[in-house]
Amino acid sequence: MTVTDGATTGRSIAYFSMEIAIDDDVPSFSGGLGVLAGDFLRSAADLGLPVVGVTLLYHDGYFRQRLDDEGHQRELVVRWSPEDRLRLLPQQVEVTIYGRTVKVAVWQLDLIGAGGHQVPVYFLDTRLVDNDPADQLITDQLYSGDLAHRLCQEGVLGLAGPPMLTALGHRAVETFHMNEGHSSLLTLALLDSQIGNLLDGPRPSDIDAVRSRCVFTTHTPVPAGHDRFPEQLVRDVLGAEMADRLAELGCLPDGELNMTVLGMTFSHFVNAVARRHQEVSQEMFPQFHVTSITNGVHAGRWAAPSIRRLFDDHLPGWRRDNSSLRYASTIPLDELRQAHAEAKEALLETVAARARVHFDPAVLTIGVARRATPYKRFDLLLSDPERLLYLVKAVGPIQVVYAGKAHPDDALGKEMIPRVLKAAEELAGAVPVVYLENYSLDLGGLLTAGSDVWLNTPTKPYEASGTSGMKAAVNGVPSLSILDGWWIEGHVEDVTGWAIGDHEPETGDAHDAQLLYDALERKILPLYYRDPNAFAAIMRHAISLNGSFFNTERMVREYDQRAYRAGRQWPSALRVP
Repeated sequence: MTVTDGATTGRSIAYFSMEIAIDDDVPSFSGGLGVLAGDFLRSAADLGLPVVGVTLLYHDGYFRQRLDDEGHQRELVVRWSPEDRLRLLPQQVEVTIYGRTVKVAVWQLDLIGAGGHQVPVYFLDTRLVDNDPADQLITDQLYSGDLAHRLCQEGVLGLAGPPMLTALGHRAVETFHMNEGHSSLLTLALLDSQIGNLLDGPRPSDIDAVRSRCVFTTHTPVPAGHDRFPEQLVRDVLGAEMADRLAELGCLPDGELNMTVLGMTFSHFVNAVARRHQEVSQEMFPQFHVTSITNGVHAGRWAAPSIRRLFDDHLPGWRRDNSSLRYASTIPLDELRQAHAEAKEALLETVAARARVHFDPAVLTIGVARRATPYKRFDLLLSDPERLLYLVKAVGPIQVVYAGKAHPDDALGKEMIPRVLKAAEELAGAVPVVYLENYSLDLGGLLTAGSDVWLNTPTKPYEASGTSGMKAAVNGVPSLSILDGWWIEGHVEDVTGWAIGDHEPETGDAHDAQLLYDALERKILPLYYRDPNAFAAIMRHAISLNGSFFNTERMVREYDQRAYRAGRQWPSALRVP
């Protein structure tokens, strides 16, 4: 594939995602889904794959988080200038929203791989003076507004994306990869193009032709995480003809459009993002064949500077062959400890600057950073202060760094943050706890590299995969985690980290908290303070066993081999009765 000022020729793969995280200066992402998308595209560039990314441009970003003294979250508009990082292209396309013609512009940003290959990322934009004022707001903010606004956004992404690629010169897109259901309407755009006129009825061969080009990845085992829209809203926003077509295709059962079901219906390959998530997703969607490709992270992006230098010295070529991290087992333990000490120093300097709290670099530091929502249970560590105080007095001290945003509409998630700060006050003087506001890519990198132990305590089975622990593993930071998501595959007890409990079904917060304290008291703290070489050996295993596998280089290769190249062999993911 060649690229010249936004236009391309040759075979390509189009990767659609509601959010794509490039860096903090391009705030068109909220969290894990966007970070995964950004890492995917970076690895595609490293591998030289003919991939392009498609997303929306959010002029007001997601939000900047501010916490008051009690931990109550305030959401502030993000201020940024797209022209500082992106290039506005001359191409425009049109879609119909609420019966109005909406013009869609496009911006471009290029990701350059380790070998110089370029992957363009396209950001669709409706803030154009020719558009109705209401339509100019469609691409203003990520995950904002009501159902109607969300459907407008997904209409622009899915319906404008394919014709925009054609306008940009991507006329030979063989595969359209939907990263979650937000872009599922692209299947109708492809069907429209296949039959030539949406008013004509599609033949079975037309539907199969669309399926052979589509891949769908689902990321959530939480039913509420799958977008659903009432039929009347679909008719209002997308028009009667589009709604009638969806009904004819059987995609409005019970008067509702389920975007996940729509995307799966028109895909030849459907996957979950971890093996356990595949089991849960298969139960949720029994009418489809769901396989799994476990997530990963971009090793070069998430390894701290000191860790990158360590790898460069001992594992040359690791940036273009992440599997060579397997040989991290040869890295001297004292050099690994020194590299980690530098990463930890960078984190503690940030803690001091932001929270005005000076952590002791000799004390075991636990990192807890993720979206603040009830099923994540990120305050579980602080749920029994008396037990926590006992174990630090009996075995050794700990200090804890928290970070994470709550969705603006998640009242229960927002309540978790004040609970953490209140517990921090109760533990003051015995267990230092800080909460760093405005969780970001840069802060995430500091936390996953600079912590000594990465803690994850989700309610089973709601952790689809999780990638923060993978970022920690690349840096030699072992996980202490509930056995859910990726950790079921990455966990080797006392080798790559530690499990909280075993494979039993969910047993309740109090039970899991006691298992968490047991692991700290009986295994982790004694090892950290009494046998630092043994602890460092676990750090090294985290890199060699987990970092070498749970990376997006391996993940993208799997998609290429199993999904993209197989499109012509497997016409549908639908189960045959």
